[in-house]
Amino acid sequence: MGLDPGLRRLALGTLLAAYPGPVPPDWAVDLLADGLAGHTLFGTNVHDPAQLAATTAALRAGRPDVLIAIDEEGGDVTRLAHATGSPYPGNAALGAVDDLTLTRQVYAAIGAELAALGINLDLAPTVDVNTADENPVIGTRSFGADPARVAAHSAAAVAGLQSAGVAACAKHFPGHGATVADSHYELPTVDVSPAVLRERDLPPFAAVVDAGVRAVMTAHIRVPALTGDGPATFSRAVLVDLLRREYGFTGAVITDALEMKGAALAAGGVGPAAVRALAAGADLLCIGAKVDADLVAHVVEEIVAALADGRLDQARVEEAAGRAAELAAWTATGVTAATTPDGLGYAAALRAVRVEGDVTGLAAPLVVQVHATSTIAEGRVPWGLGPHLAGAEVVRAVAGETDPEELRGLAGERPIVLVGRHLHRLPGARELVDALAATHPVTVVEMGWPGDWRPAGARAFVTTYGASHANGRAAAQVLGLAG
Repeated sequence: MGLDPGLRRLALGTLLAAYPGPVPPDWAVDLLADGLAGHTLFGTNVHDPAQLAATTAALRAGRPDVLIAIDEEGGDVTRLAHATGSPYPGNAALGAVDDLTLTRQVYAAIGAELAALGINLDLAPTVDVNTADENPVIGTRSFGADPARVAAHSAAAVAGLQSAGVAACAKHFPGHGATVADSHYELPTVDVSPAVLRERDLPPFAAVVDAGVRAVMTAHIRVPALTGDGPATFSRAVLVDLLRREYGFTGAVITDALEMKGAALAAGGVGPAAVRALAAGADLLCIGAKVDADLVAHVVEEIVAALADGRLDQARVEEAAGRAAELAAWTATGVTAATTPDGLGYAAALRAVRVEGDVTGLAAPLVVQVHATSTIAEGRVPWGLGPHLAGAEVVRAVAGETDPEELRGLAGERPIVLVGRHLHRLPGARELVDALAATHPVTVVEMGWPGDWRPAGARAFVTTYGASHANGRAAAQVLGLAG
């Protein structure tokens, strides 16, 4: 016996699905006609601007008011420029510059590009306060470690994006910045009181609500004082009592991807996670990246079954679908985007570079790029100084597996420029830098979250606050190596 058509359509109206490849398959378009709220685009869906514009047009043929979402944060998290790296610096660099007008301009430029391609929901900005130097998933995605600065730049980013008619989604409520675990793989715990959250993690969310942000994304983190044993995504105390009642948010609450271990393991699968998130007060459920027609059908069946057995109240699901529809309606209002100044992102990245020490006399160095893994959020995006150099040899090294003596021999009389990401927490990296710097002129370029560590003996320490294409070009220019 098939599902009740009305309940099936209602359940679909709460879901953000996804699909593989650059061309939307028939099922992905057909589901939109059946009531699916929308799709999230990932790097695998993006080849070039013409293809992407054709993709969004094909999705709108399924239903004109579709939500088409993407994670375009600029900096280290980019889908539009996943093949080359973003032409914009990310939040950490913008926070370091601390120019609110610049932050608004950069996000307005990102919004204008998305709008021109037919994308109407940006799962950005990240407004988490990165208070843990060891944070493996936020880091340079954050405007910084100071709640007031993060709050001010978060509001500016939202204003910039939404000035282009693209809905902003501030993430990850109630704050992912103090975690030392990645919620893609496990359920991180932030064991602090609500008072600490209000002082440290929540000011940016208050600021974006005041700025009129259209959506807020939940965090798959456990805050025992509020959420008990489960994640914030499943907590009415967080999504209703705190976000809606205390902070006055009236827009759409979007879940982080329900396929992530922080949600799926806690609920016993994506379908049960969808039910628990809706019951807690979420409106739009991001299923994840690895989605097919069968998974969508499974989630819909789970929601309809929960309506039948009383786990879900129909009025709650109608409210959720209504908020998703309101979000889509807002994006259809039509905005004429401002013109983006030429070279905006590269000029911004240059302003963010910080130099400690002496970077003169680096003509034709040996550039050593230290291997660093990428998070699921970042994906495998090219980074480093390589594309921007003139007259420099680039070699790659794995910290902990590379003999410093080999690098010294390869360098000969040349200075060494060692480029890395999050070197302070990369196993073997400190030892490699210290061993090289003990007997050789070494300049360190940190393209991740810098932390407090500074290598003894290094000639200079250069911080870019990100590893985007713009950050790499800025570093090469500051070092006098740009081609």
